[in-house]
Amino acid sequence: MPQLVVIAEQLLAPVPGGTGRYTAELLAALARTAPPGWTVGSVVSRRPDVEKAQVEGVDGPRRLLLPPRALVAAWQAGLPYWPGGDAVHAPTPLAPPRGRVSVTVHDTVPWSHPETLTPRGVRWHRTMIARAARHATGLVVPTRAVAEELRTRITLRVPVHVAGHGVAGALTRPGPPVPFALPDRYVLAVGTLEPRKGLDVLVEAMRELDVPLVLAGQPGWGGLDLRARAGDGVDLRLLGRIPDEELAEVLRRAAVVAVPSRAEGFGLPVLEAMAAGVPVVHSDAPALVEVAGGAGRCVPRGEAKALADALREVLSSPGEAARMAAAGRRRAADFSWNRAAEAVWDVHRTARL
Repeated sequence: MPQLVVIAEQLLAPVPGGTGRYTAELLAALARTAPPGWTVGSVVSRRPDVEKAQVEGVDGPRRLLLPPRALVAAWQAGLPYWPGGDAVHAPTPLAPPRGRVSVTVHDTVPWSHPETLTPRGVRWHRTMIARAARHATGLVVPTRAVAEELRTRITLRVPVHVAGHGVAGALTRPGPPVPFALPDRYVLAVGTLEPRKGLDVLVEAMRELDVPLVLAGQPGWGGLDLRARAGDGVDLRLLGRIPDEELAEVLRRAAVVAVPSRAEGFGLPVLEAMAAGVPVVHSDAPALVEVAGGAGRCVPRGEAKALADALREVLSSPGEAARMAAAGRRRAADFSWNRAAEAVWDVHRTARL
């Protein structure tokens, strides 16, 4: 029986971030949508905590012989070490250099905004994505914006399939009472705390508003000290990384979700907020504009005053907030993880495996 093997390494990353959620949700969706006769399995590098990468309905994960750093180095160097199986999907650019492999490319940040990554991260991503664009069976990207930008950055010799993300089921249902205090009314931002997310601009914008700012997400690279930046002028609440059940309640109770990113390939917090019926104010990063589809309020990247004005308008106008919430729910209904999985299967159907 043929098997699609998924590289599940991101599930065990110290900061899984949006690509960690993508990997987990896509794995489950691939199992649900597998063509007749196919199974879905997963692999990770050699490490002791592989059970944390288990996903219902998916075989494994199997452990490869190489530990994490060695696996990254081997595939970057082009060594033909791969997990076996009839086909492979890599939910990040960490992919074997040869074989029947599909690869998800989440964004073009290594080219468009290299200053928001480490120099080593820029080199690694450019190398791995460019090679996948030459030798993979096909690429999967989350938005047309990424597909179009990718074509201007590298030579594409393989098919590119556009497939948006979906929303975790837990985020669409009311969550249990959270084990921490929340303000009665607040602006919410969700995501890894790193320079690319534009949270410094959001903190600056909040100085003009009289409601607290709640941030849900764990620290990433870049050493952002948002508490110091907020000072005494912003009521800042840092929740860290929280389970989906708690995030559902934090989302549901938010007055508005802010997504001020400098660059994104998709912008999952936009979709999750819309699905939860919460109005969204987002930056004009092309992928965010595409995902929101006009259901959110768009402001120029990096402009704290414009961000503050948009947030204030939503906060002060219950009618506008309700209109945006309804439009967001309609827009969110256009996305699902099953559709994202079908795009991966389409890559391999096209290849006639």
